[in-house]
Amino acid sequence: MQKNIKNVSETEQELEIIFSGEEFGPEYSQELDEAKKNVQIKGFRKGHAPEGLIKKLAGPAIEASVAEKMASKHFGPVVDEEKIKPASRAQLLDFTFEPDKLTIQLSYEIHPAFDLKDYTGYAFTRALYTITDNDIQREIDLILKGHGTMVSIDEAASSSDTVIGDVQRLNAEGEPEEEMKTENHHFNLEYLPEENPFRRELIGKKAGEIVEIGLEADKEGEIPSRFRVSISEIKRLELPELNDDLVREITGQRFESVADFKSDVKIQLEQHFLMKSDEELLEAISAKMIEENPVPAPKSMVASFSKMLVENAKRQFGGKFPAGFDDRAFEESMSPNALKHAQWLLITQKIAEIENLAVSDDDIRVYAEKEATKNTSMNAEELLNTYMSAEFRDYITDTIFKEKIYDILKSKVTISEEERSIPEHKM
Repeated sequence: MQKNIKNVSETEQELEIIFSGEEFGPEYSQELDEAKKNVQIKGFRKGHAPEGLIKKLAGPAIEASVAEKMASKHFGPVVDEEKIKPASRAQLLDFTFEPDKLTIQLSYEIHPAFDLKDYTGYAFTRALYTITDNDIQREIDLILKGHGTMVSIDEAASSSDTVIGDVQRLNAEGEPEEEMKTENHHFNLEYLPEENPFRRELIGKKAGEIVEIGLEADKEGEIPSRFRVSISEIKRLELPELNDDLVREITGQRFESVADFKSDVKIQLEQHFLMKSDEELLEAISAKMIEENPVPAPKSMVASFSKMLVENAKRQFGGKFPAGFDDRAFEESMSPNALKHAQWLLITQKIAEIENLAVSDDDIRVYAEKEATKNTSMNAEELLNTYMSAEFRDYITDTIFKEKIYDILKSKVTISEEERSIPEHKM
């Protein structure tokens, strides 16, 4: 067997393998015997047609099948022998079949060879989020919203109120348009963007007032829209009083007192923003590493990440995109992000190679023991058995592997801390 490897690009190779008649002969004989048994030729009983006629009629199909089987059988050993790092399955480009020689040509993608730039001089800032009493109260108010009551008020609408009224569309002369009226429309001002004209004009208005609101045209050449809102009611969310009885109700008896509940809210906030701080730091590190090492990524790897990002987006819509959604345009918009994911994977693989990283059974045991402290429903041994199962082992191994990569990165760069207030989010 002879082999020739051709580099097409940094991420693509072609492999030519030449087999002698002795090497591919057994496969050919087996395929020919199968054809003799199964090919039906008019005028001959099944399995009794002359070999020469079988070769004439089924020869091209037999040769193609032999080429495919020889490619599948020998590509793996060539990869191991030549230390190739394939990034995709090999595709049979072409083959030439002769009585004593079979030449096949394969195409495949490879992991690019590159040197990782020294990153020990990089410096990053890690956010140290501080949790205040006001932050805890805001979080509690968010929880209480689900147990609040909407009540009518005889006051001007604030930015968090709901304005109810009849909405009438007006024509260019300012007259009402027939059949263009919506009764009892609810404007939840809290969730309207700050620049929204309805939000801007309705804040500060009271029940009984009539407000005219203009909207700019969306497209050039279109006529601006104008609406008249006759306000009938202003509603405000009234939160319940936080007491021990309510705490027991909303926590399913997990907590008995307001103090315990507030303490848990603080712990949850601290854990959330500690995780957020770690994620932001690692995002900054990965962005810098990709910027300094713009490694070319195999197309198949980028396509795989692009598909993953699209599927993740679909799940946010309940499994499928809304009617009329442009799937293709969205997937194309994901390409730059998918490329970064692929580049980051290649960079982390390079770090693992340099540092000789591996995940052992002991690593999985330590991880199970750590997770058991967070999970009261399963002990360390039960978690270990789950992690070692065929269903979970690859996932857990990948998780631990990433943690090792991140630990190495964080140990070799300079990280300073900066206190920050947690970002406010709307109730």
